[in-house]
Amino acid sequence: MTDFSGWMAAIQARTESALARFLPSADMAPTRLHEAMRYSVLGGGKRVRPLLCHAAGEIFGLAPDDLDAPACAAELIHAYSLVHDDLPCMDDDVLRRGKPTCHVEFDEATALLVGDALQTLAFQVLAEHGGTPPMLALLAHAAGSRGMAGGQAIDLGAVGKTLSVEELEFMHIHKTGALIRAAVLLGAHAGGADGDARADLARFAGRAGLLFQVVDDILDAEASTATLGKTAGKDAVQNKPTYVSLLGIAEAKRKAAELRAEAKQALERFGARGARLSDLTDYIAERSF
Repeated sequence: MTDFSGWMAAIQARTESALARFLPSADMAPTRLHEAMRYSVLGGGKRVRPLLCHAAGEIFGLAPDDLDAPACAAELIHAYSLVHDDLPCMDDDVLRRGKPTCHVEFDEATALLVGDALQTLAFQVLAEHGGTPPMLALLAHAAGSRGMAGGQAIDLGAVGKTLSVEELEFMHIHKTGALIRAAVLLGAHAGGADGDARADLARFAGRAGLLFQVVDDILDAEASTATLGKTAGKDAVQNKPTYVSLLGIAEAKRKAAELRAEAKQALERFGARGARLSDLTDYIAERSF
């Protein structure tokens, strides 16, 4: 088995290539929209969701070729959410992945259309490359009002308010966790996982999704803009409730350690086959950007 860092680099590289194939060419009309779509997706990002999809699919013996489409579908939904999240009507940010956000580089109307187009492209890619009705429904649920979009609505409504830890967790299960869960389960569905295996992977993804958000909150408080590639300290400036604002840095780090252990525990039934997901849990917990 390839070491984790080598495997991760290989999956990130093949995801970049696959995304470049799936995205419309920049010289295809309407050229400005297609240029902006490629600008927003390519050349940056950790590709955590494709990594999770590939790692889950590997448990059931799938080759990378079988997982590129569902992995890219999840990443296209994620990319669309970032473009819309950065708009002035949302978080109003000017920096993403170390470069100007889409609406700054192009304009607000183009950014809105980029998000719309990336969302629909995700379903086209999945439908045209072996995605089953349950997989399409899974991705739709994760992206919609009972998933990511709903979580964003709760987030916007929570600005300036004090939430309980339970309310904050509910928000992030939807805003961040839903698409992470979908990425894992898309890999499992593609591999023909049975209901028990999917249940354990859903439990893993739930813990991993919250872990991702807790670490994100810690990094927003502790890391620099140069390190993050996006504006640091934005949550505090906007008076958004976070795990750090509710718990403090020390307790947020304790929470991250607890979620990390619970995510790994959910993988026990898979033994050595779950090693990639276990390694990804460590990567999510220990990342610095």
